[in-house]
Amino acid sequence: MTLMNQRLSGKRVAILATNGFEQSELLEPRRALEAAGAHTDIVSPSRAAIRGWRHTDWGSPVDVDVLLDGAEPDEYDALVLPGGVLNPDQLRINEKAVAFVRSFVRSGKPIAAICHGPWTLIDAEAVRGRKLTSWPSLRKDLENAGAEWVDEEVVVDRGLVTSRKPDDLPAFNQKLIEEIAEGHRHSSAAE
Repeated sequence: MTLMNQRLSGKRVAILATNGFEQSELLEPRRALEAAGAHTDIVSPSRAAIRGWRHTDWGSPVDVDVLLDGAEPDEYDALVLPGGVLNPDQLRINEKAVAFVRSFVRSGKPIAAICHGPWTLIDAEAVRGRKLTSWPSLRKDLENAGAEWVDEEVVVDRGLVTSRKPDDLPAFNQKLIEEIAEGHRHSSAAE
């Protein structure tokens, strides 16, 4: 099935990010979701536009749609956590960001995290007893938090979609869209 065949009309997706996100890991999922009919919002603790990271240098700025302080998880059908080392490292120590992610975990709504994005999931207590993947350097962090880590292109476990790196984006985007289309029917890891 192609992404265009899976319509997400009426679905809203929050993309939680701050400065230092990996450019392709935010922009490509956003494009794929919007092409499938979803509305996306960049949610951030930053009031100003946030800057991505493109491999070894700063990327282009991206406008923030919703300030984290005013974001309501109940208004969204799913959550995307882009990687980049700086982005999730800042989000995981931000209590409001962790609470925002935790609310998606508790509700059973689909969550997609790529590369270093699962770092924030650890602090949101979302990985214990789940199978997932990430950038290889997060393996021990995830295992120590109770996850089963595997080296695969994309892993789906009860609505949690994870991938390792930008090369995995096509598979990541497809599974993300499939999970959102199916809706939140998954039991939460925090229960």
